[in-house]
Amino acid sequence: MKKVRLGIIGVGNIGTKHYDKIMCGATPEIELTAVADLREVRRTVAKEKLPESIAIFETAEELIESGLCDAVLIATPHYDHPKYTMMALKNGLHVLCEKPAGVYTKQVREMNEFAATKDLVFAMMFNQRTNHIYRKMHEMVHSGKYGQIKRVNWIITDWYRSQAYYNSGGWRATWEGEGGGVLLNQCPHNLDLLQWICGMPSRVTAFCHEGKWHDIEVEDDVTAYLEYPNGATGVFVTTTADLPGTNRFEITLDKAKMVCENGELKVFELNVPEREFCFNTPEGFPKAEGKWIDIETDGLNPEHAGVMNAFAARILRGEPLVAEGYEGINGLTLSNAMHLSSWLGRAVELPFDEDLFLNELNKKRQNSKKKDNVVETTFNTEGTY
Repeated sequence: MKKVRLGIIGVGNIGTKHYDKIMCGATPEIELTAVADLREVRRTVAKEKLPESIAIFETAEELIESGLCDAVLIATPHYDHPKYTMMALKNGLHVLCEKPAGVYTKQVREMNEFAATKDLVFAMMFNQRTNHIYRKMHEMVHSGKYGQIKRVNWIITDWYRSQAYYNSGGWRATWEGEGGGVLLNQCPHNLDLLQWICGMPSRVTAFCHEGKWHDIEVEDDVTAYLEYPNGATGVFVTTTADLPGTNRFEITLDKAKMVCENGELKVFELNVPEREFCFNTPEGFPKAEGKWIDIETDGLNPEHAGVMNAFAARILRGEPLVAEGYEGINGLTLSNAMHLSSWLGRAVELPFDEDLFLNELNKKRQNSKKKDNVVETTFNTEGTY
């Protein structure tokens, strides 16, 4: 069987997780042929863990130009994602990019436009889209069976991180090194799922508290209010400081209510659509008429390996991706809008002024205290960087 020769650029926590999946046989149509990382300690770990046949490079440029790969997986700090994506595409390599697509949408828009000129596969590592519950929510909402969305609430506060986590890498939790906090590191998956399932809002008002619970310069506590084109509203709440945290995702539609929590999906089906019921019932204080129903899913959650396998299948046979590369700009648009709203102290309309956002971000970067001499720690975690 033909395999895709893959190189991984960036072998920190998440990059290591990716090559572990490949080496344990979870991606049968992918062959790891090279890795690259600027940090010597990471190259040393890779040399100890990987077979001698796998080339280890210091720079992304060396890996991309080596001729050893058909495709690359980019798992570097966020600012470099568009740069290395375009470099790889320019050299004829397919690209699977870790989240987020970049730090600011102007940068990612340029990447998407460049990718559109190449007849190559470009994908995003949105592994949460492989989760059977989120796939079922997407299917049910987009089927139209329950009518339009009226309200969205997602409390996603189980991203707890200690101060030791933030101290473990010089690029972490700085405007210059990472470009943001919980919105850019932990929540890209949630923001992607939010727009994938519920669509894009047209207006965002957000409060992003910077260094509220940790000794960091970026946001670690966020509350955002979303307004949708059809009149629906939403609230998105996240932090890295709640212990224990909560992960509850509710979607209220005209004919039903969906609740995703504790690894379960529950749906309350109304007998009559709420709008019809509202104007026809003679009762002033009526109860909801309907029932909770059991939702069957396929139970599968292939995660990162599922995204990589779909990536290989697209290259080899033209099969569907889990997430197209150009879709990475959508969740980033939400996080950029939340940041901009908080910085300006007002609501932000979508699409927003990308030059204004970049100008405000650069003000943050000018005063950033990126730590260059920190020895990075590798965590045994199912999270991200």
